[in-house]
Formats: sequence, structure tokens, C-alpha cells
Amino acid sequence: MPLRLSHLILMTALAMSFYLLAALASILLPFVLGFALAYFLDPVADRLEALGMRRSFATAIITFGFGLVVLLALAFGLPLVTAQISLLITALPSYIADVQNWMMAENLTDGQSQVLSSLGESLRSGLQNTASSLLFTGLSLLNILSLLIITPIVAVYMLNDWDRMTARIDALLPDEQGETIRALARQMDTTLGGFARGQIMVCMALGIIYALGLSYVGLQGGIFVGLLAGLVSFVPYVGAAFGLLLAGALGLGQFGFEWASLGQIGLVFLVGQFIEGNVLTPRWVGDRVQLHPVWIIFALLAMGTLFGFLGLLLAVPIAAVCGVLVRYGITLYQRDYVSGSDGDE
Repeated sequence: MPLRLSHLILMTALAMSFYLLAALASILLPFVLGFALAYFLDPVADRLEALGMRRSFATAIITFGFGLVVLLALAFGLPLVTAQISLLITALPSYIADVQNWMMAENLTDGQSQVLSSLGESLRSGLQNTASSLLFTGLSLLNILSLLIITPIVAVYMLNDWDRMTARIDALLPDEQGETIRALARQMDTTLGGFARGQIMVCMALGIIYALGLSYVGLQGGIFVGLLAGLVSFVPYVGAAFGLLLAGALGLGQFGFEWASLGQIGLVFLVGQFIEGNVLTPRWVGDRVQLHPVWIIFALLAMGTLFGFLGLLLAVPIAAVCGVLVRYGITLYQRDYVSGSDGDE
């Protein structure tokens, strides 16, 4: 297949996009978040428009409703999470003392005692760092203000002008490849929207399941650990493993070697994974999302390494786009080469 001028322009645009992403990563976060909010809320605005509302009025209603939900979540959720973290930090010294007493009673070697002491100290310092930087990790005061001010402004403008922007972009498509590009864009939207919206709902449900389960077991800080594990579950399988390790370590400090209590902690995550695999993911994500978990994990790690927190936000969209383009390229290859060679023979 000969290399056309349009191909060179596309590759140059992609290279420039990655360069600008790396160069401007420190200021792009509010704009990316605003664009993401507009993308996720656009279907709601379309439904309100279908009911006869003007786009501007629909945008105002969605903005007010979304802001109210966020404020209520912060008002009721943030104090609870803060109390849970404070409870854990207060209880950790007694946990470490209990483990040290157990080590003395079991006559462990110096090496084993040092390893367990290091693990306890790492857990304590890690929770302290989490408590002090849970919401503001890596963000300066200027970045925090920009998130609080610029992100809602960008989201409102993008949501209000979404249909006009997409129509303008559609009008710029070349006549020859226009239909192909539209078909690819629809596939990307189905893949990205289906995965992101579904996975967010799965994470929220898992966070509630883990938090309620660990609270029922009696684990101190169980609500915080469960919600954190649910949040990390955006990366397949990582959330459950992370939550199980953290809850197990805290359970060991609180309950000691009571296998019944530790087993109940493990059972909470086992039940959560069973519900996720058999109920939540098939219902909310489904088979239409053709993103393999290994590909998602690789994309998150690679983009996070290259671009930091902004890369984590863009990892799934870029993985979805690459997945659609790769499948389209394979289809072209099979049509032009594999099928053609079979026919010539």
C-alpha cells in the first residue's frame, strides 16, 4: 500500500500530539477532566434535548445536578474517610506492638523480626502519607485552584457546544475516507464509552461491597480500605489484590493470627470478585468492549510512567483508539493480502 500525503499528515499530527502532551502535561489536567466530563454527560444532554429542551437549558440542569451530587458526596463522604484514616493511624502503634510481642513469644530470628518490623513501619508511614496527601498528591496550590475553577468551566462550555463541535469536525472530513473515519469513530466511542462508563459503575459497586463486608467483619478502617480497593479496581484484578493485601495486613495487626477473622477478610474479596465476574462486568461492561485486561494494564502502566497522573486518565482512551485502529488494520491486511493471495492461487 503506497504511502500517501494524508498518511504522512496523520503520523505527523500524532507525533506532535504526543510531544505537546509531554510538554504541556502540567497544565492539561483541568482541560482533560473537563473534556471527559462533557463526553460522559453528553448522552444525558441528548436525552434532555429529545424531550424538547434547549441545549443551553439542558446543560444548566446537568451542571447543577452534577455539582449538587459532588457536593453531597464530599459533605458526607470526606468526613467519613478522614475519620477512618485517623482511626487507622491511631491504632497502628498498638498493631505493631502486638506483632512485636508475637515475635518475641515465637522466638523469631533477628532477620525475621527485622523484616516484620520494617513491614509494619512501612505500613504506618504509608498510611500517614496517604492521610496527608489523599486528595492533593503531586498538586500545587495553583493546580488545585485550576482544577476547581477551570475544569467546571471547560466542562460546561464543551457540553454546551458538543454537537456543534462534532458537526464541524464531521464537515472537515474528506469525502473519500469520510464514511470510513465515521465508522471508526463510532467503534472508538462504543469501546471507550462502554468500558469507561461500565467500569466506573463496577468500581463504585465493588467499593461499596468491600466497605460493607470489611465493616461487617469488624476491621478498623474497613470502610476506607474497601472504598480504596474499589477505586483501584479500575485496573482489572489489581484492586482486589491491593485491597486483600492491605486489609490482610491490618487484620493481622488487629486480630492477630485468628484464622477465622482473617478468613472472613479473604472471603469478602472472594465474594466481591465473584460478583464482579459473574454479575457486574457482564451487565455493565459486556462483550462489546474489546479491550483485553492485559492491554489495559500495560496501557495504564506505560502512560502513567510517561505522563504521570494525566497519562493514567488518557491511558484507556488511547488504548481504545489503538485497539480499534489495530483491528481495522488487520481487516485491511486480510482483505488486501490474505484473501487476495488465496484467490490468486
